[in-house]
Amino acid sequence: MFRLGLIVNPLAGVGGSVALKGSDGAETARRALELGAEPRAAQRALQALEVLRGLPVEVLTWPAEMGENIAREAGFAPQVLGAIDPGHTGPEDTERAARELTAAGVDLLLFAGGDGTARNICDVLGDRQPVLGIPAGVKIHSGVYAVTPRAAGEIVAMLVRGELVTLGDQEVRDIDEEQFRQGRVRARYYGELLVPQEHRYLQHVKNGARESEELVLADIAADVVESMEPGVLYVMGSGTTVQAVMDELGLPNTLLGVDLVEDGRLVASDCTAAQLLALTQDRDVRLVITVIGGQGHILGRGNQQLSPELVRRIGRDRIQVLATKTKLKELDGRPLIVDSGDQALDRALAGLIRVTTGYHDAVLYRVADI
Repeated sequence: MFRLGLIVNPLAGVGGSVALKGSDGAETARRALELGAEPRAAQRALQALEVLRGLPVEVLTWPAEMGENIAREAGFAPQVLGAIDPGHTGPEDTERAARELTAAGVDLLLFAGGDGTARNICDVLGDRQPVLGIPAGVKIHSGVYAVTPRAAGEIVAMLVRGELVTLGDQEVRDIDEEQFRQGRVRARYYGELLVPQEHRYLQHVKNGARESEELVLADIAADVVESMEPGVLYVMGSGTTVQAVMDELGLPNTLLGVDLVEDGRLVASDCTAAQLLALTQDRDVRLVITVIGGQGHILGRGNQQLSPELVRRIGRDRIQVLATKTKLKELDGRPLIVDSGDQALDRALAGLIRVTTGYHDAVLYRVADI
């Protein structure tokens, strides 16, 4: 039997849908829940575990919301270690779970969380225990995560079946959330974890923008602004490429949030998922988003405000993806990734999609179904 350790950070990503741009710290998590955010880490862990049904896997985990509940829902009879105060877990619980599950002799430690969770595990394990992350956080800069929850399950399944999967060190990175909320990205290297590497499924460390591409961004922005239609509500996603469009419009921009624009004016800024649903009700809507450099995600990384319900309402043919050709080339042939949290929607968005790469210039690029 393959011995799989499972840890779920129950509050990972809880701040994303309510525009808090992170979930680190008890106060941030409390605010997110007060604003109506719904924890999603457990369901993302379930998506990974579903891939393992029928395989010879023994699950060792932590109590209640930290793994036990979702392991049982997935059909496993887990061995439960440790103890928690349900509803009041924190980083110290993640660290204790990582230590004790490793001491119990798991073959792989699978954890659902974000960059903060990866830091907690790195602090206590370093690179001595094979681990793999199920992406559930708002900000995923570390290279220890699979590209989607289902992809995490696929990597584990390969290990269970005895297929050759390379083990190698991957970086753990995190940012200052307070700086992040002010529109400044200050990423820092914290260490490395030992991770099974399968290039189709493992996330790459996020790349920053390049100053040499400023002219290309201006061309992309000019093309988008020229094509904007009167009376249409535009949902403007996060990132520097979309920021270039807002600059072209002469409007203030929430670099790491989501804004609404209509007829050249700012309708709302830094919107939550609930606000976007309310403001777009019964409206003609378009979505403008960009590609995360080095990773290829267009949904599910840093823009959880774009809920599955909103994306369905807008429709695939009303989504405009922006990226420089340099950014696409950096993917080295890897597809774009959607990780909305809704697997049916992710499958519906798969296939070739038009990507605006300059002024009256576009390419077709594949969105993966993984």
